[in-house]
Amino acid sequence: MEGAQENPAESSSSVLRSEEPASGPEGLPPEESEGCARPLEEATPKKLCGYLSKFGGKGPIRGWKSRWFFYDEKKRRLYYSRTAQDANPLDSIDLSSAVFDCKADAEEGTFEIKTPSRIITLKAATKQAMLYWLQQLQMKRWELHNSPPAPPAAPDATLAGNGPALRLELEQEEAELEEFLCPVQTPPGLVGVAAALQPVPAMPSALQNISLKHLGTEIQNTMYNIRGNRQAHGTGHGPPEDESPPSGEPQRAEQPLPSDPSTPVDSPKPAPKSSLTANLIQKAKRQHNTFPLFAEGLTRNRTAQEKALALEQQVLMLTKELESQKELVRILHKALEAAQQEKRASSAYLAGEDKDRLELVRHQVRQIAELGRRLEALERERENLAQTASLQEQQVRELQQHVQLLMDKNQAKQQVICELSEQVTRNFMHPPPQASVPPGAGDRDFLSQQEKMEHLKDDIEAYRTQNGFLNSEIHQVTKIWRRVAEKERALLTKCAYLQAKNCQVESKYLAGLRRLQEVMGGEASQCSELLRQLTQEALQWEAREASAEVPELSPISEYDEYGFLTVPNYEVEDLKLLAKIQALEVHSHHLLAHEAVERPLRERWAALGELTPSVELKQLLRAGVPREHRPRVWKWLVHLRIQHLWSPGRYQELLSQGQVHEHPAARQIELDLNRTFPNNKHFTCPSSSFPDKLRRVLLAFSWQNPAIGYCQGLNRLAAIALLVLEEEECAFWCLVAIVETIMPAGYYSKTLTSSQADQRVLRDLLSEKLPRLMAHLAQHRVDLSFVTFNWFLVVFADSLISNILLRVWDAFLYEGTKVVFRYALAIFKYNEDEILRLHDSLEIYQYLRFFTKTICNSQKLMNIAFNDMNPFPMKQLRQLRTAHRERLEAELRELELLKAEYLEARNSKAPAVPEGCASEDEGEGEA
Repeated sequence: MEGAQENPAESSSSVLRSEEPASGPEGLPPEESEGCARPLEEATPKKLCGYLSKFGGKGPIRGWKSRWFFYDEKKRRLYYSRTAQDANPLDSIDLSSAVFDCKADAEEGTFEIKTPSRIITLKAATKQAMLYWLQQLQMKRWELHNSPPAPPAAPDATLAGNGPALRLELEQEEAELEEFLCPVQTPPGLVGVAAALQPVPAMPSALQNISLKHLGTEIQNTMYNIRGNRQAHGTGHGPPEDESPPSGEPQRAEQPLPSDPSTPVDSPKPAPKSSLTANLIQKAKRQHNTFPLFAEGLTRNRTAQEKALALEQQVLMLTKELESQKELVRILHKALEAAQQEKRASSAYLAGEDKDRLELVRHQVRQIAELGRRLEALERERENLAQTASLQEQQVRELQQHVQLLMDKNQAKQQVICELSEQVTRNFMHPPPQASVPPGAGDRDFLSQQEKMEHLKDDIEAYRTQNGFLNSEIHQVTKIWRRVAEKERALLTKCAYLQAKNCQVESKYLAGLRRLQEVMGGEASQCSELLRQLTQEALQWEAREASAEVPELSPISEYDEYGFLTVPNYEVEDLKLLAKIQALEVHSHHLLAHEAVERPLRERWAALGELTPSVELKQLLRAGVPREHRPRVWKWLVHLRIQHLWSPGRYQELLSQGQVHEHPAARQIELDLNRTFPNNKHFTCPSSSFPDKLRRVLLAFSWQNPAIGYCQGLNRLAAIALLVLEEEECAFWCLVAIVETIMPAGYYSKTLTSSQADQRVLRDLLSEKLPRLMAHLAQHRVDLSFVTFNWFLVVFADSLISNILLRVWDAFLYEGTKVVFRYALAIFKYNEDEILRLHDSLEIYQYLRFFTKTICNSQKLMNIAFNDMNPFPMKQLRQLRTAHRERLEAELRELELLKAEYLEARNSKAPAVPEGCASEDEGEGEA
């Protein structure tokens, strides 16, 4: 089927003119007739054009139609029209996403061009012409995918700049394609300029060759031809001929082309103003040419005009660049004036009255509106990029499907070729026994067998040729698919970057609103109402975006991949705004680090193979385990810790024991279940199975370790293990590994001796690593153990956001408690400047209550923990732990002695009854 008309008459005429080489229309030079796969080795590139039969139409006129096909190098499309003299092409074919196919069992010379929207069936005059067209179309498609389209302002300069690289690319591709199919020689008289000089192929009826779908274009072409013929008669340019060009025209084309600027077809400069009659004469001469001349053919004879044109284009480019520089200077002046005005406004705000402050707030609101408009522009750009990425992905899928079909077809045909070859070999080596036949019948059988052999040889040759072409097509389509995939990845990277910038703009906008709320306080009720309205709208952005069904690369969902709320639901309005700012910053950091950090890390984990303790594994665990590998890695780490404790069926045995006897800690476990991660949907949803799993894991552990039984905090450790490992038994053994092998003995005992010792160790390490911070906290009498004690007890389970928390656990399960100390020091280092700005103990305690949730850059925190905190020897940590534990135990023994002395002294004294009070014995006696 012929598609819709896409190009006007002017573009058609320029396309037709671009298809004649400088050698002239009489015939192809000897160099061009040697082959078709080396267009860049010649001084002048050959033009791809010629007559082909196209299958199309509807009803009684459906069938083969003769069409003139030509490839436009500038527009990168394959156009076709009814004849070479037509001014307007009927339609065009986009080769960028097309694939080519030829069928050995089809009519000779038949091939197909398949695009995502349609399939075009074509037929060449000979098999050689078909292979020539297929090879040339492959090279045009490869050139289209490997060189950007030249801008219309300076095509020659761009082509010259990309020429060597493009030449090398095409030569390499030609060399690779020659491995599958040898270069086909140029069919004489069927393609190129020589084909345009031939008469139009005759059809059974004139009506059958007319395109009714493009009837308007057919009428326009006919009127142009009639008008051109009349103008040629009126100006004495010779009578038109129907089927062959005038005898003098080829000779005129062989001569050097004139440099007269009045030549109507080829002048690169605009002709001077003339009368309407002269213009019509020139148009008639253009239309009367059997095959219009190529504009590129004049470049060698008009170097002066070409240089003048290049200089004019260079002047235009420099003028545009100068205007852009002036515009940049104006913008900078405006920015400077705005900054100075803002500075004056801030000074006036500090020294002015309420009215001036109100005006300044209005100015800030206007700035916020401007930021909103910029945000909308960024959002539109992001949507366009997302749509482009989806289209590229669809094209990649279609190409993959087609490649698979071609490979299946190729394999089937290779099997047929092998079977036929084996059959021929068997017939030659072991001819079938011949029965006695009458004289003359043997000769007839021999002739029929020989004829069949010739047919089989022809079929084998046809299949071999088709196999070679399909192999070359599969090879090139695969390479194109890889390049499209690379472009898609680049677009996704750019989209992620723009989305990260969008999140940063939103975060700055919300931070500005929060700052205005703090500055305004309770003043100016009208402005306060406006700020509240803007805040509510900002907090509802995500809901609006979700309802708009806009495709996003990585949207901010309500819950993360492990079920934790991304934006905590606070009661206070100010904390809601702070939580939204935090979520945007975390999302921005994640998007920016995705390509630079996450993708290489995933590739390293995918290539790691079997897990064995090593320095490389240690570095990978510190960087974090990707979500798809984390369950496998954690199971291996837990098994490494508890292989001396593990026994098959132990978990089920403990569960059975819990069903027979109720553990004393069962009631406390039941109370803590409802308090486990209230911000996680897996533990708050009534239909979730996680609370039941957590109950069974904690009860099993209470029977596994009766010395501890249950301690508050174990529920959160087991919950983290369940979220990652999902299996109850794996979570149980993870809890055993943490309590019995990683943490020191007595960490979860009734006295929490080891936990208290670690708090004193942390205080010593802070004094060593962060002396300014510790001096500041000591000055305001701030006891950090109120905040940090829970960090160590549950390994930051309630403190850090899930993305950072699980990275801490990745390293913690492998290296032990030293990781907890490293990250505790890194958290204080990360927020040291903010704490030093606070000069009130109440403010410091309030900030320490939620400051871990403000950490959003996991990469920065990891670098502080494992680089800035060095050296961090384990020997020093053990010594400090031993010293503080001994000191703490001595203090506990002293307290026990004091307690015993008190009880002994109390028991040694008889209970005295105060005067005036009746004793219990007296009361009983009276009763």
